[in-house]
Amino acid sequence: MASSAPNSADRVTFRTQVLARHLHDPARTPPTPLEPSPCLNYSPPELSEKSDFDIREMRRLMDGHHVADRDWLFGLMTQSNLFCPRERGGRVFLSPDYNQSMEQQREMTMRRIEYLLERGVFQGWLTAKGPEAELRKLAFQEVMGIFDHALAIKLGVHFFLWGGAIQFFGTKHHHEKWLRDTENYVVKGCFAMTELGHGSNVRGIETVATYDSSTGEFVINTPCESAQKYWIGGAANHATHTIVFSQLNIHGNNQGVHAFIAQIRDANGNVCPNIRVADCGHKIGLNGVDNGRIWFDNVRIPRENLLNSVADVSPDGQYLSAIKNPDQRFAAFMAPLTSGRVTIAASAIYTSKVSLAIALRYSLSRRAFAITPNGPEVLLLDYPSHQRRLLPLLAKTYAMSFAGNYLKMIYVRRTPESNKTLHVVSSAFKATLTWHNMHTLQECREACGGQGFKTENRVGPLKGEYDVQSTFEGDNNVLMQQVSKALLAEYIAAKKKNRPFRGLGLEHMNKSCPVIPSRLTSSTLRSIQFQTDIFCLRERDLLSRFAAEVSQHQAQGQNKEYAFILSYQLAEDLGKAFSERAIFQTFVDAEATLSSGSLKNVLGLLRSMYALISLEEDASFLRYGYLSPDNAAAVRKEVATLCSELRPHALALVSSFGIPDAFLAPIAYNWIEANSWSSVQH
Repeated sequence: MASSAPNSADRVTFRTQVLARHLHDPARTPPTPLEPSPCLNYSPPELSEKSDFDIREMRRLMDGHHVADRDWLFGLMTQSNLFCPRERGGRVFLSPDYNQSMEQQREMTMRRIEYLLERGVFQGWLTAKGPEAELRKLAFQEVMGIFDHALAIKLGVHFFLWGGAIQFFGTKHHHEKWLRDTENYVVKGCFAMTELGHGSNVRGIETVATYDSSTGEFVINTPCESAQKYWIGGAANHATHTIVFSQLNIHGNNQGVHAFIAQIRDANGNVCPNIRVADCGHKIGLNGVDNGRIWFDNVRIPRENLLNSVADVSPDGQYLSAIKNPDQRFAAFMAPLTSGRVTIAASAIYTSKVSLAIALRYSLSRRAFAITPNGPEVLLLDYPSHQRRLLPLLAKTYAMSFAGNYLKMIYVRRTPESNKTLHVVSSAFKATLTWHNMHTLQECREACGGQGFKTENRVGPLKGEYDVQSTFEGDNNVLMQQVSKALLAEYIAAKKKNRPFRGLGLEHMNKSCPVIPSRLTSSTLRSIQFQTDIFCLRERDLLSRFAAEVSQHQAQGQNKEYAFILSYQLAEDLGKAFSERAIFQTFVDAEATLSSGSLKNVLGLLRSMYALISLEEDASFLRYGYLSPDNAAAVRKEVATLCSELRPHALALVSSFGIPDAFLAPIAYNWIEANSWSSVQH
């Protein structure tokens, strides 16, 4: 049957004619030649972003203490090649070389410590006394953490944990024998508390110290594999001595956890007899710290190596302690962990400052997309969505910076009467500030796009370096449960004795319950009175609910501990409520020190942003009816308005952090020049 379709040759001829007409049609307009668009140029944000407040005064308020000493130490680090200076885009930047092997990073950490030791940085860290000396030490610790978390942690273990244990648990002869040699690094200390089988539950550790009255010695032993000391910073390579936390056994009676001094290496670095040490291996961060594992095979130490300020053992084996209650004795042995939580909380906020300074500076020079045809591309920070990502985190970082300063002050001025407050506040702030830091790092990493993925731009590696803060020196979730448990104890005591609340900031519960207006206007939302009332309302209501729920579980036959465990959801809500209210109060107190003016005005914006973003992010305000749906919507709208009002201050606010250019990253400055072909050749 013949086909009606044209054959193959006809189709080729037809298509050739069509193509020819298309190519040679004289009616078609000739194409215009492509014109190159001008190349992007870096424009420093300082040219267009102006400040209406005193940046130096803001920095003094933020740092709180020892600003000149901090700058001296920043300068000291920029003077040495040990801190890995690199030229990028016409500037020099300092950051650890994470391309080095684990062994090289550890070696560099020790070489940096030796450099700082020779220049007197650690002078008085253990031998000077008083709040001024302690604040100076904390300031230096924060500066070193801005450069490298591993350096700060290595020093923290040596000075704050090993040295702090000798200060707090030891007596005069321990101080005279160990503190100066520790300060001068003649002795290199570590802190052996954590075991493979027990981390947060220190009471359950399995290492045993048995007193031998016939020789006047303690015999320290690792009875099983789960009792090996684990994650001990400094143990793998460098430490010569350690504080060993062990169950004290005297004549077959267990007296609970106590602290002992044991030597693990000789002066030449050789591991001592009956000591076994192994490496914890490569980690997702902090590879400049030599975390190790330790086994004790019936290691004998003199009786004098028991740190005996809390309890002692006589030569004939009598157990002596002025603290008769075992729970109170155990609490006394946890004191060094308070210093760890203080330094961790402060360092977390300085890391948030680093990441926000980098991300916000980048967003003030990087453009993307135009909103009109042939119009200029828009700065990232001029997008409301980008403001919403970063500016609430900036406000939180300001708030938590004031909280960190408050925590440091109650730490350096601590008294036996303030120990409970210090424990609760340090637990709450350590958890809240480190969680905030990890959230901030992730958001800043994403806000920098692909450039945030580069190691040299710092934000990405900092995530791995600081991730550990959520679990060491107290798991954050466990710490927040301890906060709620302490609040519950205060509540029960006040109700049982029919006395007013005193301490922990709970005095607001002695007043009548705050009443929240049915309709929240912008001026109300920004008022200190409303913000105080809503935070206090949430805390007091959650505390009452928590106490009632625990009591209900007990009435149903559960013991107190299990009743608490079953009420974990309210415990989590309460811990957050306490922490955010306490942080807010430190902001209000800092703001109150200023007279009226531009500095106070911008702090008012930041305070309102902190308060309102806390309301928006916590479902408790809706769940328990503290805010109506309409008022929650008003809060959300006000957050967006505050973002637009804070936008003009963004550069000045991160400049107020006082972090030198060298400790930020190439994308915070001329990122085009830093990535130019000439930089590759250089």
